Amino acid sequence: MKVPGLKLICLTFLFIHTRILVCYGAPDDAVDDYTDETQAKPPPPEMDNCNGVFLSYAFTSRTKALPLLKNVSAQPWTFNAMATVVNSGTEEVKGWKMYIEFQHKEILVSATNAVLVDGGGDFPAAVGNGTTLAGYPKADLKTSIDTAGDFNQIAVQVELKGSMFGLGEKATPMPKTISLKNDETYMHTCCKRDPKFKVNSNKKNKFAARQNGDLTFTYDVVKSYEGSYEAQVTMDNSSPIGRLDRWNLTWEWMRGEFIYSMKGAYTPRFDISDCVYGLAGRYLTGFDFTNVMNCEKKPTITDLPLTKANDTQIGKIPYCCKNASLLPPQMDPSRARAIFQLRVYKLPPDTPPTILYPPQRWNITGVLNARYRCGPPIRVDPSEFPNPKGFDAKVYAIATYYSDGAIPCSTCACGCDNIDTDKCNPNKPAMHLPPDALLLPSENRTVKTKAFAKLKKKGIPRKLPCPDNCGVSINWHINTDHKAGWSARMTLFNWQEAPFVDWFVAVEMKKAYPDYDNVFSFNGTKKLKGIKNTIFFQSLKDLNYLVEMKNGSKPSDPKVPGKQQSVISFTKKKTPNIKIRKGDGFPSKVYFNGEECALPRSFPSSGHRFSLFIASFILISITTTFLLITNLFI
Repeated sequence: MKVPGLKLICLTFLFIHTRILVCYGAPDDAVDDYTDETQAKPPPPEMDNCNGVFLSYAFTSRTKALPLLKNVSAQPWTFNAMATVVNSGTEEVKGWKMYIEFQHKEILVSATNAVLVDGGGDFPAAVGNGTTLAGYPKADLKTSIDTAGDFNQIAVQVELKGSMFGLGEKATPMPKTISLKNDETYMHTCCKRDPKFKVNSNKKNKFAARQNGDLTFTYDVVKSYEGSYEAQVTMDNSSPIGRLDRWNLTWEWMRGEFIYSMKGAYTPRFDISDCVYGLAGRYLTGFDFTNVMNCEKKPTITDLPLTKANDTQIGKIPYCCKNASLLPPQMDPSRARAIFQLRVYKLPPDTPPTILYPPQRWNITGVLNARYRCGPPIRVDPSEFPNPKGFDAKVYAIATYYSDGAIPCSTCACGCDNIDTDKCNPNKPAMHLPPDALLLPSENRTVKTKAFAKLKKKGIPRKLPCPDNCGVSINWHINTDHKAGWSARMTLFNWQEAPFVDWFVAVEMKKAYPDYDNVFSFNGTKKLKGIKNTIFFQSLKDLNYLVEMKNGSKPSDPKVPGKQQSVISFTKKKTPNIKIRKGDGFPSKVYFNGEECALPRSFPSSGHRFSLFIASFILISITTTFLLITNLFI
C-alpha cells in the first residue's frame, strides 16, 4: 500500500519583488522529538481580518555583543525575533515559505521549526539582503475547519536568533519589507488566495503538486521497515543547454540517519566513526557497523564508473554508472537521467515504518558546470513504479580581437588563488596582445606582450598583470560577408590537462538566428524546447572528445591546446539589413557545457575581418528550479 510521501521540492530562488514572499507552508502531523515543543502563543489580533495566510514578524530583543566599539556602524548586536505563519483560510497550505528582507547586515544563527532555502541552508548565514525560510519538519498548514480551530496545526512560530550591525542604542531594527508596519517592533501581512486560480479537478492530490525544473530530484522511499527504509533517488536533467560532469550530490541528515549501503552510486568516504562514537552507537547497541557505507551527517554521493554498470553487487541499476555525467536530453535522453538506491537506518524515536523524514539541504556540483541551489523537501503524492516481478572546476571570462590587436581575458578572471602575486599584479588591467599570443599558454605570452606594447608605444609596468588562469576558450571569427549571406568559424580550445567528453556549445544569435543555414564539422540544430534564438552545436559521432592540452613537438616548444573547429553558414533571406561587422554577427550569449560566458560590452568596428575570442567563462548567476521529491512506498 502507499504511504504518504515525504516530498522534496526546490523552487526558483529569484526574489525580485520588494514585498514579502509567501510560498505556502506550515506544521506537519509528525512530532519533532528532537525539538522541545512549546505551547504556541495565542493568535495575534490583526489576524481577525485576514481570510488567507497571515504572516507576522515580532522583534523581541537585542543585546550589544563583543567586541564593544565606538564606531556605531561596526558594533555587533545579538537579536531575537519571532516569525509567525497562520493559515486563516479555507484551504490547506502545502510547503510554506516565508521571505524576510533583512536590512542591517544580519547573520542568522538559528531558526526553530524552519530551514533556510538560500545559501546552502547552513547556519550561521549572512542574510543582510534577505532570506527565505521554509518549514521543517512541519511543512503544511491545515485549516481551522479541518482541525476544530487547533492553532498548533494551522500555524507555525519560528524563533530567530542572530547578529546584526549598526543602529544606535534606542533604534528598533526591523526587516525592510515583510508587510505593513503596525508598530516599530511588529510587522504583519495577509496573503489571500487568487480568486481566478482554479484547482485541477482531474485528480485529488493529497500533497503538493510536482513542479518542473531544469534539474529535478525525486527521493522515493520504496520500502519501509522497523528502524530502516530503502529509497531510490532519481535525477533528471530537463534543461536543453544544461549538463553536469563528475557530479557530487550532498545533503544533510537531520535526525541521526546513516547510509548502510548503496547501489548505482557510492560515497567516496567510507567512514563509520561517526556511527560508533555518535548517537547511532549509543542507541543501536550490539549493531554491527563494519559493513556500513557512510555515517557522515553531510555525505557526498557520486556516480559509479561505466565499468560497474553490470556489477550485481553495487551496479545493475537502470540509468546508473555513467561516470557522473548528466547530458542535456537534446544530446541523449538516456543520459539525461541518473538513478541510485540506498538503505537508510534511523534512530529512536523514528524507528516505526510510518515515521519518515527526507534529508535536507540538498546541493549538487559539477566540473565546469552551472551552480545549483535547492530548497527544503515538501511532500508530494507517491511516484508510481511497475511491479518488481533493473575534474577541478574553473570559471571563465572573455576577450575580443580584430585586425592586429587583441583584448585579452581579464586579470585573474578565473581566480588567482594559486598564483604567486609577488611575480605578477592581480589588480593591474590585462595588457593588449597580438592575436597569435592568445593561442599560447599564459606563461608563454610575456615576450609577445612586451614586444606588442613597445610596437604600439604603450607603457610596460614593472610587474605585469597576472594571467586569467582559465582553461577553455572559444574563438568566433567572422569568416565571410557578402550580399547573399555570411559565415563564421568557431574554434574550441582546451587548455586543461583533462579532455571534455560529449561537449556542446549553445549560441544565442538575436539578429542572425532566423537565417542559420548549416554547420560543417559539428552537429547543429535550432530545435531547442523553451530556448529562443539559440543554436545548439555538438561533436560529430566518434569526435566527441575535446582533447586535453599536450606538450609541443619539442621540449622547448609551448604546450598545444586541444582543438576542434567548424565553419557555420548563414543566409540573409530573412535578415537583409543585418550589420555583421557592427556586432550582429556575434553571439549575444554563449554556453559551453551549460556554463554561460560573459560577452564584451561592445564590438569593434573595422573594415577587416575580426573575431570574438571567448576565453574563460565567468559563472553568471543562473536561477534554476530544482524539484526534489520524496515519496514513500510499502
